[in-house]
Amino acid sequence: MGLIDYSVFEKLDFRVGTIINAEEFPEAKKPAYKLQIDFGPLGVLNSSAQITKNYQIKDLKEKQIIALVNVGKRKIANFESDCLVLGANRNDEVILLAPEKKIPNGQQVL
Repeated sequence: MGLIDYSVFEKLDFRVGTIINAEEFPEAKKPAYKLQIDFGPLGVLNSSAQITKNYQIKDLKEKQIIALVNVGKRKIANFESDCLVLGANRNDEVILLAPEKKIPNGQQVL
């Protein structure tokens, strides 16, 4: 990958949110969950996440994550995703990025 200008990075809005609901997403092409994430003052946003290999639905509720919230809406099957949950790839399994300690929902990641 090439370098980007810092001004491009400054336009990205990364925030802390808490997953308040997760459910199966059988209509997705690849195994995924539908997530509802509370971003405090920004409200609740939806996201589709291909994290079924490492996470069970029961373990996702109340989990804090990091997401890109100004990526725009994206239609995935019959679901509209409002944000992009961040994760790292480990042996074809996504590991969610999360704060080390509890942080207020909506807090901007610097």
